[in-house]
Amino acid sequence: MSEDLITVTRPSLPDLEKLQPLLEEIWKSGRLTNGGRFHEELEARLCDYLGVEYLSLFTNGTIALVTALQAMGVTGEVITTPYTFAATPHALLWNKLKPVFVDIEPDGFNMDASKIEAAITPETTAILPVHCYGTPANVSEIQRIADLHGLHVIYDAAHAFAVRHKHSSLLDAGDISVLSFHATKVFNTFEGGALILKDKETKQRVDYLKNFGFANETTVVAPGINGKMNEFQAALGLLQLDKIDEDILARRRVYRKYQAALAGIAGLKLMDEPLDTQWNYSYCPVLVQDEFPVSRDELYDDFRERRILVRRYFYPLVSDFPMYFDSSAFYKCASSVAERILCLPIYSDLSEQDFARIIECLNDVVDKSTGRYRGKE
Repeated sequence: MSEDLITVTRPSLPDLEKLQPLLEEIWKSGRLTNGGRFHEELEARLCDYLGVEYLSLFTNGTIALVTALQAMGVTGEVITTPYTFAATPHALLWNKLKPVFVDIEPDGFNMDASKIEAAITPETTAILPVHCYGTPANVSEIQRIADLHGLHVIYDAAHAFAVRHKHSSLLDAGDISVLSFHATKVFNTFEGGALILKDKETKQRVDYLKNFGFANETTVVAPGINGKMNEFQAALGLLQLDKIDEDILARRRVYRKYQAALAGIAGLKLMDEPLDTQWNYSYCPVLVQDEFPVSRDELYDDFRERRILVRRYFYPLVSDFPMYFDSSAFYKCASSVAERILCLPIYSDLSEQDFARIIECLNDVVDKSTGRYRGKE
C-alpha cells in the first residue's frame, strides 16, 4: 500500500461539532448571503484581531484585488513584480491596465524598491507590490516614491494575514491591502478574501462595488460585481479565527524543525525568518543551490515520486506567461530565484511521521549522489 499523500500546505479544518449549530442557524434564518449576521460578525472580529479600522469581506482574494483597483480609479500602467502568483497581474488585465514589471531584491523575494522610479512613466498611476511568503516589502521606501510621484499603492498581501512589522500591522501600508482566505492560506474560509481600507468612504464604495453597485433595492451607483462572501464562508472563518494563534504557533514549530534539519544539508538554503516581524509562517521556501547534488527540478521529481507534493512557488515567472512576455525584458534576480525555489510542506498538523518522510527524501538524494543511498528498495 502506498504512503499517504503529503501536500505543500493544507487548510486547518474547523471542529465539525461547532460548525453544525452555525449551519443550522444559517438555514433557519433563510439568509445565506448578502451581509448576514455571520458576515457582519466576521468583519468586526477580523478588524479587532488584525488591528485595522475598516475591512470588507469578499468571496475570494482575486475578486477583492480586481475591486480594489476599481475603487482607487487606477488607470494606465501599474508597476508590479514578476515573482508572484498569476492572480496579481491577471487582476490588472481584467481592469484593462498594463503591468510593468520590476525585478526583485538580490537577497529576497519582494520587489526591489530601488528599481521602481526608473519604471515610472507619464502613464503610471499605481504600484502593486507583493508581501511574498508574508515577508514585508520595503513599505517605507515604496510609500516615499509613491508620495513623490502621486501614485496609489495597493498591496497584494495574500500571504500576509496577521503579520506585524516593526510593532504595527503590515496591512496598514499603502492605500489598500488585499488578503486571500483560500484553503491553502494560514487563515482560510475555504475560498474567500478581504480588503483592508483606510477610511469609511472607501469602505462604502467597496461595499457597493462588490454587490453589483447597489446602494439600496432600487438605486445602482456604480458598475459593480458580485464579490460578496456568503454566510457559510463567514461561519467557517469565525471558527478558524478562534484557533488562529494556535495554528500559527504550530506552523512556527514546524518551520524551526526545518531550520534544524536542513542546517546539516549543504546546498539547501531555507529562508531566514524576517527581522523585526511577527511572521505567520505561511510558506517554507528553500533555495536549491549549485552545491546540492541534483537540480531543483530533479529534487522536485524525487519528492513527487514519493507522494510528497512540494511546489515551485513561483515558477515560471508571470512575466514569462504569453500574455505578459516581452523578449527585451530580463529580470535577473527573479529568474534566478524562480529556477531554484522549492516550497516544502508546512501546515499546523504536519505529523512527525510525515516530517520524517520529507527529511528522509532529502537525505536519500544526498546519499545517493555519494554512493550511500538509503532509499527504499
